[in-house]
Amino acid sequence: MVDDELVSAFQNLIPQLSRSNPAPDAAALRAIVESEASTLLIARDDERDGAIVGSMTLAMFLIPTGRRAWIEDVVVDGEARGKGVGQLLNERAIEIARDAGARTVDLTSRPSREAANRLYKRLGFVERETNVYRFDIEA
Repeated sequence: MVDDELVSAFQNLIPQLSRSNPAPDAAALRAIVESEASTLLIARDDERDGAIVGSMTLAMFLIPTGRRAWIEDVVVDGEARGKGVGQLLNERAIEIARDAGARTVDLTSRPSREAANRLYKRLGFVERETNVYRFDIEA
């Protein structure tokens, strides 16, 4: 459910993930939540009265070679890092993808995000020999 708490949480979390993208408003969050292609996961901290301290999006889609899953926009609040929040979010995303019949789960992570990269390797993600290309439509 998209409510003021969720919108506020994303206003706090997204700037910690990206300086170049604004936080989604309620309408954008509603579109994400209602999309059949994505699952928005949030993490709450019981020690902070159930405050939302992390989020990620699991995108899944069918292609001719099978169901694929991508983890995107993983962010954990700075005050909650190092407490297992990222691990729990990733484990839940993998479980959802497995249950949906995905053959793989992919993600990308900047090399500068050292703690995140260590986590992904610990969880069993393997770095692939591939090139990632981006076409900037707004250019």
